Amino acid sequence: MKAKRIATSCVAAALMAAQSAPARADLGDALVGGVVGGVIGGVIVNEANKKKQPAATSAPTVSSAQRAANAEVQTALNYFGYPAGTPDGVMGARSRAAVSEYQATLGYPATGQLTDYERSHLLTSYHRAVAGGPATAQAAAANPMGMRGLLVTWRDEALGVAPAATTTAVAPATGLPTFLGTAGAQVSLASFCNRVGLMTTTNGGYTTVADMTDPMEALGEQLCLTRSYAIAQGEEMAARVPGTTPEQIAQQCAGFGPAMKAELASLSLDPAPAVLEGVKRFALGTGMPPAQLSSTARICLSVGYRTDAMDVATASALLLAGLGESAYAEVLGHHLSQGFGATQRTDLAFDWYDIALQGAERPGAAVFAPGQPERMALVRKAAYAMVGREDDAATTPVPAALPSFGVPEASN
Repeated sequence: MKAKRIATSCVAAALMAAQSAPARADLGDALVGGVVGGVIGGVIVNEANKKKQPAATSAPTVSSAQRAANAEVQTALNYFGYPAGTPDGVMGARSRAAVSEYQATLGYPATGQLTDYERSHLLTSYHRAVAGGPATAQAAAANPMGMRGLLVTWRDEALGVAPAATTTAVAPATGLPTFLGTAGAQVSLASFCNRVGLMTTTNGGYTTVADMTDPMEALGEQLCLTRSYAIAQGEEMAARVPGTTPEQIAQQCAGFGPAMKAELASLSLDPAPAVLEGVKRFALGTGMPPAQLSSTARICLSVGYRTDAMDVATASALLLAGLGESAYAEVLGHHLSQGFGATQRTDLAFDWYDIALQGAERPGAAVFAPGQPERMALVRKAAYAMVGREDDAATTPVPAALPSFGVPEASN
């Protein structure tokens, strides 16, 4: 129901945008309808409502002490990389979104409202980090999650949780046991791709079909390549959206993950056909034309990768695959094979790779990095090797086509 409510809001915003301004030819109907509807349309609706509504009554006053406490929280959130905006002491939508990100990092429910423990840990960590000076910067550089990783590390230290995931600890506020000592401490995709880039440079270039020995290494390289391609493509599209900033677009895209929470969970549990059916139902439920959904998802995929928001990136790729853009099935295969934005499931990953490979065989099919013609052959070889089917990968697939035979009539 939550996804439908969000989708309904997007439809209303899109309609308002379509009635308020003509579509720009260089953007195309899809881009204007999808992103302008979601970002610009919301602004138009808000401004229209302001003009219709009578003068608002004064909002409940916030004490100066509470405002100062809120400002300190906002400062700490910004410090650790959660964009809360100007620390003005007003916990608005942007600050609540930052709080949700902080909670998700630590593996807590992303409610947007801090518990006493979560607030205490955030502020204590902030003062510890500031006092640490250069040592804090060094610790953050050594942590796969950067500054955010320090929050996880220091939380686990306070709870007496060992780095290995074999120690039982007590989760704060609930009293329930947890056997995941580093909940939420997954290595960021940005850090992963930085290491892949270093290794690629050291090895003299990307793995090729001829020299591939480690399929997971080859697929990891291709994940990072598709990530770079998707970021560049989405940023180019977003730059042509009039009247918006990257921050505004990112804020709109942040809702992608929560809106497709059920579909994201299904990705790690169900076979690809079942997941796609659920995504198609979600797309139909939005009431938005496929072209609008596609353009929005492409931009939000870029945002998700750029900001290391794996739920946004994975949800965007899911929607694109559900719309029939099979090239993005490869992205989902990478996420499942490498464990980013989904549980690491090589068995489920193979089906997504297979969908992408079959789609790439169709004439005119869109692919990532079109300048590398053998790339899909490498993905094919690596995907089959990943599941122990190397011999099958060598079989040349038969193209889909109807045969036509001219048979002369038999003579009497």
